Formats: sequence, structure tokens, C-alpha cells
Amino acid sequence: MTKFDSPYRAVMDSERNPLRRLPKAQRFQIMAMLAFMWSVIFSVGIGTWAWFGELVVFHLLVLLGMFITGWTFGNAKKSMPRDRYFAE
Repeated sequence: MTKFDSPYRAVMDSERNPLRRLPKAQRFQIMAMLAFMWSVIFSVGIGTWAWFGELVVFHLLVLLGMFITGWTFGNAKKSMPRDRYFAE
């Protein structure tokens, strides 16, 4: 038994994953759909390898935008310049 057996079984073993309460036929259908979904995801991922640089730049821009938005919202919670003029 390797260190990868437990996480693998937690996802792939339908007797142990969160689908275990469903009937076997439904479990099979859902697991088959998930397998198809992941096959498509990895196929598209491998197919877009040619555009790797552009994808990295795009993802970095999205992450930068998220960071700036979070930073802005975090600073807005602290105090506003108008708060200096209104004493409580």
C-alpha cells in the first residue's frame, strides 16, 4: 500500500467517495460522466499547449486583477479620507 492509495480510493472508489449513498447504477453514471469531463479537460489542456505562453500571461493578468480587487476592498474597509472630518 503506497501513500497514494488513500487519496486515490477517496475519489475513485465508489464505495468510499461521497457518492456511496446513491444506488449503484446512479454512481456508475455519475462516475462515467466525471471521467468523460476530466478526459475532455486534459485533452483540451494538452491541445492548448501551443498557446502556453499566452495562457500564462492571461492567467497572471486575471490573478493580478483579483489581487488588486481584494487589496482595494480590504483597504476600503479600514478607513476613508472623509472619516478624518467626521468625529464620532
